[in-house]
Amino acid sequence: MGHYVVSSDTRHVDRDLVWRFLHDESYWAQGVPRDVMDRAIDGSICFSVFEGDPAQGSPQVAFARVVTDRATFAWLCDVFVLEQHRGKGAGRTLMDAVMSHPDMQGLRNVLLATRDAHGLYAKYGFVPLAEPARWMAIRRPYRG
Repeated sequence: MGHYVVSSDTRHVDRDLVWRFLHDESYWAQGVPRDVMDRAIDGSICFSVFEGDPAQGSPQVAFARVVTDRATFAWLCDVFVLEQHRGKGAGRTLMDAVMSHPDMQGLRNVLLATRDAHGLYAKYGFVPLAEPARWMAIRRPYRG
């Protein structure tokens, strides 16, 4: 597990990798236009996990994005670990970095949505919504 390095510097994000994964492989953002993803990265706190030092050109293996006001609310989203790094500590390394980031401390509400990683997120204190009927959403397709 010691070989993973996390950066929250958006200059280190491999945008081609992130866009390809979100656009082609994710179940939550399939088809996301590149310009939309770029704007989302630019307006968020991003966490990139590398197999070694990103300054030395090490490959990115995981990613997460946090949308937050840095005072009361955060939404953790676009979390992924490349398949060949799953089960090797990259996800835990990523979540440790996200949850310990200074801008994530003291927030009243931190939300996320997942289809298949409930066990991982539960270790960081996430639980199902207490009153899901109180929450509402607007869902629109991406415009190409």
